[in-house]
This record gives sequence, C-alpha cells and structure tokens, in this order.
Amino acid sequence: MHILIIGNMGYIGPEVSQHLRRTFPDAHISGYDTALFADRLTCEGPIPEIVLNKQYFGDVRDFPPSLLEGVDAVIYLAAISNDPMGKKFGEVTDEVNRKSCIKIAQFSAIAGVTHFAFASSCSVYGCASDHPLTEYDVTNPLTAYARSKIEAEIELKELYSEKMFISCLRFATACGFSKRLRLDLVLNDFVASALQFREIRVLSDGSPWRPLIDIRDMARIFEWAITRSGEKFVIVNAGSDENNYTVKQLAEAVASQIPGTQVDINHDAPPDKRSYRVDFSYLSRIAKNYVPQISLAHSITSLIDGITECNLAQIPVFSARLTRLNTLSDLIATGKLGPELYWSTKNVSQNKKSFENVSYNQ
Repeated sequence: MHILIIGNMGYIGPEVSQHLRRTFPDAHISGYDTALFADRLTCEGPIPEIVLNKQYFGDVRDFPPSLLEGVDAVIYLAAISNDPMGKKFGEVTDEVNRKSCIKIAQFSAIAGVTHFAFASSCSVYGCASDHPLTEYDVTNPLTAYARSKIEAEIELKELYSEKMFISCLRFATACGFSKRLRLDLVLNDFVASALQFREIRVLSDGSPWRPLIDIRDMARIFEWAITRSGEKFVIVNAGSDENNYTVKQLAEAVASQIPGTQVDINHDAPPDKRSYRVDFSYLSRIAKNYVPQISLAHSITSLIDGITECNLAQIPVFSARLTRLNTLSDLIATGKLGPELYWSTKNVSQNKKSFENVSYNQ
C-alpha cells in the first residue's frame, strides 16, 4: 500500500503519519508539504517525518502529478487552517483549500488512486440551531476558511466515479498534543494559558458551541477513509456526540484539572456567530469501529503532560511561536515569505526535491 499525505508537516500530520506507520508497518508512506511550519517543533528529538519513506517539499499550488504514480491513497490535509489566517490571506485560502485540492483530486483519479480523503470541517455549519446538525442540514459558512471547505466538498462530489472513493471528513475542532503543537485552537490555548498564567480568558460570553476531536482520533478516521468500502462518495461529520461543548464548559474543564486556574469570561462581548452543535451518528453507523474514543479529560491530560514534559510553559514567547498566523507574519516580515505565501528564497520547500529517511527501517 502506498499512501501520500499532502500537508503532513503541520499540527495533525505528525500524528496521522505515526498512526498509519503503526497500523501499516509495511506500507510506503510519503509526505508532501511546503514546510511553512516545519521548524515549529514542540520538543527536541527526531522530527516526526522519520517514520516516512520519503518526504517531498513543494507548494500544493504547483503540485507535480508524477508524485501520484503508484499511489493507492491520498490524504489531503493541506490548508490555510483557521479563521484569522483566512481573513488575512483570503485568496490564498481559496487556492490552497479548494482549488489545489480539486486539482490534485483530478490528478489522483487519472493516476488510478483508489481512495481520496479530504479534511473538511464542521465550521461549514457556521451558526447554531436548536438541534445538533447532521450532514443533511443546510450549511452556513461564515468565514473564508469555512467557505473554502464547503466549496471543495461540492466540487469533489462532481468528480464522482466508480474508480475512486472520496471521503469528505467534516472534522470537529482539533485538539490534543502534537509534535508540532498549535495554540490557536480553543482547548490547546486554554490549557497553555492555564499552565503558564493560571488564568483562562474567554473572549466571548462562553455560550458558543464547539464540538471537539482529539488528533489521535482524527488519525484513526483517516485510516478508515483510505481503506473503506461502500459508497464511492461520502460526506460525514467526524467527531462524537459526547464531545459537543460550550466554550465556557471547555474553560471550566481545563480549570478543574489545573488547580488554581481562574476563568475570566467576557460577558459584555458581542455574540460569536461561530457556534454549532453537531450530530455525529452517521459516522457511528458507517464506521462503528472508528468512532472517537478519547474523552475531553484525556485530551486535556495529554496537553498538560506534553507541555510540561517539554517545559514549554517556562518559555515566555512559546504561545506566540506556536500560533500559525504569528509564524506566517514573522516569515513575511523577515522577507522569507511573500504576501501570497510562496517562499521568496530558493530553499528546500520550493525546489521540489525529496529525501529518503535512511534512519527508518521497514
């Protein structure tokens, strides 16, 4: 089995790579990434890509179709991956999250890829209703990021064929510890703030709903998506009913595990329209062995243990360093990255070369 993970050098990719290596020890697993966040490693030690057979460097907007020769399954993780980045880089968000995804899916169909898994998002629902939302409910994307995801889903459906399984996975908000940790995600941010300052500042009134999923459970769902049978094209909410929480509940859950933490809620904040509860029952029907298993408490524990073990809370600027928009802004300010998020110098992320991980023995 040959698996290609596109966008593997971010927050989720390291866990997906390691899970697939454990699950398919004899598989040929490769990655493709522009390496914008490659140096944002959480701890010292071997880079996560050590488990891959090969790592390719390049931008998805310039993806070479030849890399798909012999590939059985493609996981499309590449994305401008949150609302603040989408607001600042709107055009690039569409190019990376939608246009490049569709182009590579088309290349994949031509190359004979049998499974294509797209990391979509529950953010496509946008605004809460009086009931948890299913895949059949109307979507209401409120941001460039969410619009790029739903539009990619629509175009992927048009690629329907009898030769390739396409899975659009509407993931809940990611959380949990990673070898490339992100702190611009709600639960991760709360845990980091509590550990460093013994304070959690909730910028809204705490009422918006957020479904959560640990990245370890995301990796298991990707495993299902690249091996599944049944319907050729599926859109599925990826998470668990038990992990629908309000932002206030998340803050209180973190505070309960980190003694002395004060929760400060801004009751005067304007309403946050990005609020949604989600129904995940369809996933439990079509992939019952892959439903999320990791509870909110366990995700918090993994973050506490990981941040503590890496001594991150002792580093004054660690939160800024592990926030993606800050990373991009710093790269642009220093001239390393252009405003369209292309590397401005000829380094490894742009020269389309690859390397063999000779340290990995199958």
